[in-house]
Amino acid sequence: MLYFLSQLSGELGALNLFRYLTFRAGGAVVTSLIVAFIVGPMLIRWLRKKQREGQPIRDDGPESHLLTKKGTPTMGGLMILFATLVSTLLWADLTNVFVWAVLLVTVGYGLLGFADDYLKVTKRNTKGVSGKGKLAAQFGIALVAALLISYGTTGNLDNHLAMPFLKNVLLDMGLLYVPFAMLVMVGSSNAVNLTDGLDGLAIVPVMIASGVFMLISYLVGNAIFADYLQIHHVIGTGELAILCAALVGAGMGFLWFNAPPAMIFMGDTGSLALGGALGAIAVATKHEIVLAIVGGLFVLETVSVIVQVASFKLTGKRVFRMAPLHHHFEKKGWAESTVVIRFWIIAGILAIAGLSTLKLR
Repeated sequence: MLYFLSQLSGELGALNLFRYLTFRAGGAVVTSLIVAFIVGPMLIRWLRKKQREGQPIRDDGPESHLLTKKGTPTMGGLMILFATLVSTLLWADLTNVFVWAVLLVTVGYGLLGFADDYLKVTKRNTKGVSGKGKLAAQFGIALVAALLISYGTTGNLDNHLAMPFLKNVLLDMGLLYVPFAMLVMVGSSNAVNLTDGLDGLAIVPVMIASGVFMLISYLVGNAIFADYLQIHHVIGTGELAILCAALVGAGMGFLWFNAPPAMIFMGDTGSLALGGALGAIAVATKHEIVLAIVGGLFVLETVSVIVQVASFKLTGKRVFRMAPLHHHFEKKGWAESTVVIRFWIIAGILAIAGLSTLKLR
């Protein structure tokens, strides 16, 4: 919205600032952070009134959770979604198709997560929306977003997959690209959802990944930097840096209330939306494979669940004491804060590895 003020820069030169992505990205971080700080306390009070018993806790989970997390309200993702949406609409170029495609996934998955959280809270169980129903909705939203992104991508990049570490290599996927893009969004969404199990565990890696993709979006959308780094230039994706910045600010605001001991959980409302947003941004910037590196922590958590289920069905034995992986280490006796901080360190290392793909070609 404020971007359009740059069109009046001829009358007032200072308004030219709104033309610059860096300025607007900084404004997006601050705006979403302030909105989260303002909305947070009100949302927590309201959710406590509505959710007197808080989020249902798994009976088969770590025993300490039944004591330390009982009564904590969920649906804190509403705070993140509202702050991100307000900030993005305020600072981004609203004529950009990539911005609307990512917002579609973010808000759509957020509403799906809200329905899931609502059923869990009202029915007092941990099931929520059926698995098949959730996947069907996720793939449906991802299909629309993938088509929008493909429509907005110029040149011969619309159905091609870029390969990291290799110069000017594009894999032509043809009609398979849209299903692949859908899988990236759905997979990323559910991977973040599986990671969200301890206070602050998911939100910091999401902020780290958002920060990385804020830089990637800016570079991919800039012809000069893209040429210098020999990465594929996707016209218009620079605006996604604004959305990534908004996610970082909203994440910081949420972490203020989610820091141990958490006053609120993000729930599926937040985790499904955040994971979907990262997946959609990766698709738009042609860095789908890099997302698997930057978000490697989410991949590890997902793989741990797949391995656990497959092993139990095939052999009747479990590889981990409990899945996802963070619960395994809790069962081994690690303190919750130890698990969280060490996983943050892993997320940071993987983010650096992902960034290295921009230069190592």
